[in-house]
Amino acid sequence: MNTFWLSLVPVFWLTLIAVLAGMMFDPAIVLGLYSVILLGIVIYHVRTLHALEEWLHQPDLSCSTIPDRSGLWGMVFARLARFVRRYDKERLGLNTSLERLQRATSALPEGVVILGDQDQIEWCNSAAELHLGLNLGMDTGQHITRMVRQVRFVAYLEAGDFSKPFLLKQSRLHDALLLIQIVPYGDREKLLISRDVTRFEKIEIMRRDFIANVSHELRTPLTVIGGFLETLLEDNKISGEMEKNALRLMSDQATRMRRLVEDLLTLSRLENAGNNLVEEKVDVVKLLQELYQEAQSLSSGRHVISLNLASHAMLLGSEDELRSAFENLISNAVRYTPENGIISLNWAVESGKGIFYVQDSGIGIEPDHIPRLTERFYRVDRSRSRETGGTGLGLAIVKHVLNRHQASMEVTSQPGGGSVFRIWFPANRVMPVEAICEIKSSGAHLEESA
Repeated sequence: MNTFWLSLVPVFWLTLIAVLAGMMFDPAIVLGLYSVILLGIVIYHVRTLHALEEWLHQPDLSCSTIPDRSGLWGMVFARLARFVRRYDKERLGLNTSLERLQRATSALPEGVVILGDQDQIEWCNSAAELHLGLNLGMDTGQHITRMVRQVRFVAYLEAGDFSKPFLLKQSRLHDALLLIQIVPYGDREKLLISRDVTRFEKIEIMRRDFIANVSHELRTPLTVIGGFLETLLEDNKISGEMEKNALRLMSDQATRMRRLVEDLLTLSRLENAGNNLVEEKVDVVKLLQELYQEAQSLSSGRHVISLNLASHAMLLGSEDELRSAFENLISNAVRYTPENGIISLNWAVESGKGIFYVQDSGIGIEPDHIPRLTERFYRVDRSRSRETGGTGLGLAIVKHVLNRHQASMEVTSQPGGGSVFRIWFPANRVMPVEAICEIKSSGAHLEESA
């Protein structure tokens, strides 16, 4: 039977008895007695509700403190007891899982900070306390930027672009270098992960310094050796054909080693954090015209090379570095394009962004190799690379130059169908002709005023 109708059974019987008693006795007395009984029932329910309300206000709800009642209220309290037991069991399981997770997270060598929707600190492990100078007991609820008071970190957090990690130097940890990664999750919450990369950075600095020093020391003896070999070949002081071939081979290898040393030194300069980018207005049209002449000379008439200039816009950047990047792409196209192949050099502006691309009808590249092209000494075909005289560092240099200019490279290629290497420059580095004219006229006006 429905519990609602079951709860009305006592009232129904009481009403029936009162009606029968009213027919036999004085109706006024029966009505008064009926009212008193109903009042008692109401008082019972009110007291039970009051007991339930007091139980719900207890800080720790447990089955042992649930009010003991019979009838319909007993059924209600029995269901509440089952709910409380299930709730206690789930809460115990969640607390156990949370404690295990916190213990596991606390054991991590990386620092972990849980940030709320307003970037306030909700929890952190001991590694994060050491890395960022936090105190979980005192700093919970504080905004993270109040604890990490560094301008670059605040700017990184406010920018909202967490696709790349952020390097943070902590002077309080004896100039330790931290790699900060923020991972958004949930409803605007964030997970801040910090990793001490000081040791790896020192090893990387030692590696760069070693390569730079060794390359610098090798440059002079290689130049001397190459000079003497060229002198011997030019003066015809060697009569035997075998000796001449040996000298030519030695000279070629010395030249190749010199190019390798120069490329290593170029990479070292680009990787040097103290080597700030010297920005200037680069006349791309003039630069490409010079590189076009060099490409013609390198090709020696073996290819059809064209120069397509769709824009006269300039670039803001380092002319030497841009020349190096463009030259590497162009020389690769010449080296890896068969005789009578077609090569085009292109410069244009699309949607405010500058685009330089080299298109060739060369041998092409397998898709598996494309993601690794900018790795140092990575070669798609080692034997062919040696034949063409490549050092394996050209595209690595291009990558570093583009990173310094906030540019990106896009490669599309098909085996046997040629390749296209596109470089995209951000709009803030592209200087349209109109803007250049305004700058020149402004400068002239200032000179006249002076």
